[in-house]
Amino acid sequence: MRASIRLGWRPFYIAMDPAWLESFREKLDQHHSWPALYMFKFIVPKNKTAEVRRLFPLQITSEKESKNGNYVSFTFQMTMPSSQAVISVYEKAAAIEGIIAL
Repeated sequence: MRASIRLGWRPFYIAMDPAWLESFREKLDQHHSWPALYMFKFIVPKNKTAEVRRLFPLQITSEKESKNGNYVSFTFQMTMPSSQAVISVYEKAAAIEGIIAL
């Protein structure tokens, strides 16, 4: 599975392979004390917004349409119990075609 993930200031594409996920989990655990409030940011083509909303059905969100109306950015803040829970959200989100996680 491939997803576009931005960590820090440099965007890059990752395959959700076990080695990368373990490294990401370690970074999350170094920077957060669980449970913790975690912010998810995604950009999707406008025709995929319903899929993102289904991924976060009960969460308060911020949505912003792009200048030309082709994309929508979403920001969600959720209290997450663990780094694995964060990774699970990214794994589910990666199934949405065209999604970019920031």
